[in-house]
Amino acid sequence: MADRTIQGGDGIRTFPFPVELSVGGVGMQVGPMGTGRTWPADAPLERVHRIDFHVVLLFGEGPVRHMVDFTEYEAAAGDLLWIRPGQVHRFSRTSEYRGTVLTMQPGFLPRATVEATGLYRYDLPPLLRPDAAQLTGLRNALGQLRREYEDTATLPLSLHTAVLQHSLTAFLLRLAHLAASSAESVRQQSDSTFTLFREAVEKDFATNHSVSAYADALGYSRRTLVRAVRAATGDTPKAFIDKRVVLEAKRLLAHTDLPIGRVGAAVGFPDAANFSKFFHQHTDLTPAAFRAELR
Repeated sequence: MADRTIQGGDGIRTFPFPVELSVGGVGMQVGPMGTGRTWPADAPLERVHRIDFHVVLLFGEGPVRHMVDFTEYEAAAGDLLWIRPGQVHRFSRTSEYRGTVLTMQPGFLPRATVEATGLYRYDLPPLLRPDAAQLTGLRNALGQLRREYEDTATLPLSLHTAVLQHSLTAFLLRLAHLAASSAESVRQQSDSTFTLFREAVEKDFATNHSVSAYADALGYSRRTLVRAVRAATGDTPKAFIDKRVVLEAKRLLAHTDLPIGRVGAAVGFPDAANFSKFFHQHTDLTPAAFRAELR
């Protein structure tokens, strides 16, 4: 597993989906929380790291404290924590994690399901607190998914995988509804224009900060892109891009010892002075001051 860990130039370790721990080698896992079962045994749980897959934690006990992108969340029994690919997070040194964990490899579900379930809604809060009825539905759906996952004898692998995808979709649709209502969101998230823009930004934000360039690459007019992004997020496309760049810069400043000039270069600013000016405009702090506050 350690050989597959990505140690990029930003200094933050990224752990890939542990296929070798998945029953039957399918692109998902579900089971009790704990290393060696549904999590890489050598993952630095108590140090900040990234993952390239989805994780949903349904807590059976609490409180549990868990950091996701500069925010400490405290979860109680019955709460869920949804961590998405690329987010920097850290397990608590003092909390005991009890409950069920679901992990899912990107690409395991088709695009239509990805859009319907909001898998890449980074604007939604990771911590979800279902009411009693919602929790019952989520537990039942997750329990059914786990039973299907562990039953490798009834169906051939192709059908087993198809059943898992349908069962996983049923759970994620419930989870997505909870996430949207938790954020008091009433907007439809199936808008393909915004979905494609969001995916393009996630892929290219370190090298492309131009709204027009994204619009051209996606085949939309700038006006169409502005309408779609504003409807989905309330922000302009430029603000959406800038927030993503600032988040990545904060991650690197807080969790690595990279020189500030290299942090700037990693998020698309070859000139350190321009990076410092950009960062100050969006945070009211210089990069050095931001780093000093956290150390």
